[in-house]
Amino acid sequence: MAETIKIAIAGYGNLGRGVETAIAKNKDMQLCGVYSRRSPESLKTVFNETPVYSIDELINHRDKIDVLILCGGSKEDLPEQGPLYAEHFNTVDSFDTHARIPEYFSSVDAVAKANNRTALISAGWDPGVFSINRVMSEALLPDGETYTFWGEGLSQGHSDAVRRVEGVADGVQYTRPVESAIEKVRSGSRPELSTREKHERICYIVLKEGADQEAVRQTIVEMPHYFSDYNTEVNFMSAEELARDHKAMPHGGFVIRSGNTTDANAQIIEYRLKLDSNPEFTSSILVAYARAVYRMAKKGQFGAQTVFDVPPAMLSSRAPEELRALML
Repeated sequence: MAETIKIAIAGYGNLGRGVETAIAKNKDMQLCGVYSRRSPESLKTVFNETPVYSIDELINHRDKIDVLILCGGSKEDLPEQGPLYAEHFNTVDSFDTHARIPEYFSSVDAVAKANNRTALISAGWDPGVFSINRVMSEALLPDGETYTFWGEGLSQGHSDAVRRVEGVADGVQYTRPVESAIEKVRSGSRPELSTREKHERICYIVLKEGADQEAVRQTIVEMPHYFSDYNTEVNFMSAEELARDHKAMPHGGFVIRSGNTTDANAQIIEYRLKLDSNPEFTSSILVAYARAVYRMAKKGQFGAQTVFDVPPAMLSSRAPEELRALML
């Protein structure tokens, strides 16, 4: 009989709820607790039987947890929580600030190695699944160019970033690919495209009472790593309008490799995601990689890891012989 992997969730926003739902679809996993900064009594979980604890109790429960899934934001939560919890747990997170991944990896790696823990970072769909497709397509078509387009959809990380701007009561951010840029890439012409030429960012913001609208706008459009390299549109609206028109969290995107095997033969590789729920899909990825982390830790593969370090078979609940018979 297969072992049951005991999973805990740190943080209970949209991502934490998605992880709770995803665990229920994996028969080899058991959710042993949600840990939140909010009072346990105030949390309404997806399933009534889900145990809820204060985040202050988490480290005391470490012997009951095989893998801890970190569901905080990349801007402020994970840079602190990643190294902190890698001392005590095997972890998985979806850190998605691309420019800061090398330094984040190093900070988590040092702690995880020192404490014989396995900590997989940046396991979402980008970074994550899209990253794998970029590596694969480049390896298969070394003579070529890779292009990534995101959207149209709501970005969790960027929405979290705008909500942390002083004067913002609530807000969301959408990424929209520039259609003409996608068509140029699909044509096989290998265009040189700047960041600004590939995507637009659209924000919908609810201001706090008395907040300076222009100051908020400027802070958003000038934010490094998030908005400064893009044409960014900032719209202001009421809380009622935001709740009515922006409750859904769709997303998606493309990874396209345009290359040649000979001068005469052009080849295009395209991988696409179309998601009704960005957080639910990201959560499903985190849960699959939690299985891999559990297996890697049992083999003594300690330290920080990325999706590049995980063989696909480690993600699957199927036995190797079953994979060979059904999937190969």
